[in-house]
Amino acid sequence: MRILASIIINIGRLNRLVGNILVWLALATVLVCFTVVVQRYFFATTQLWMQDLYVWLNGLMFMGVAGYALFRDNHVRVDIYYRPATLRGKAWRDLIGVVLFLAPFCTIVWIYAWPYVQRSWRLMEGSANPGGMPGLFVLKGFILVFIVLIALQGLAMALRSVLVLAGRQDLLPPLYRYQQD
Repeated sequence: MRILASIIINIGRLNRLVGNILVWLALATVLVCFTVVVQRYFFATTQLWMQDLYVWLNGLMFMGVAGYALFRDNHVRVDIYYRPATLRGKAWRDLIGVVLFLAPFCTIVWIYAWPYVQRSWRLMEGSANPGGMPGLFVLKGFILVFIVLIALQGLAMALRSVLVLAGRQDLLPPLYRYQQD
């Protein structure tokens, strides 16, 4: 059981680290977007690569912080069904949700994304916009990062559910435990 707790904690640490780093891309996105708007409307010019940049930064942030959002329980959930549940009820709901929904989602997205990303890397794909940014293949590669981080956090959720159902949530630090409302 301590091994399960260690796995949960380490996956959470990974997603927290990635999330805390990539959340700063929100600020970068706003600053780049603001610069593009100022260039366009005050100086009647634009840099196409900068337009690509703020869209790409937003995509990187979204894909990179999805596992962190799942770690923090900031994802969409049917609260009228989940919130009033007991700890064991939440554990069962999460375990079933991971097995029936999250794992198949991750599997399907990986199956379809892998050749798409492989092709992009093989071609060293860049922006379709003339004068746009090179390196679109890196952004597309983040689709796989997204799936790995989400799948790992799903595994941590399932293992946390197992610990709760076994009556061993006490092995987890407070940040990693279910919170009773």
